[in-house]
Amino acid sequence: MINEVKSVLAAFFGVQKEVNRKRDFEHGHALDFLVVGLVMAALLVGGMALLSTVVAG
Repeated sequence: MINEVKSVLAAFFGVQKEVNRKRDFEHGHALDFLVVGLVMAALLVGGMALLSTVVAG
């Protein structure tokens, strides 16, 4: 699961090594990446909403 998190973080920033990308496509499962990506996106949106609430309030 750690490799999926690392790969999704790299995708969020737009940087990833070719070796890791190949590994993900050869050995990874799409559902794992989808779940990790959705959770991380939800955390990002929630964190930004919380930050804006704290700054505005």
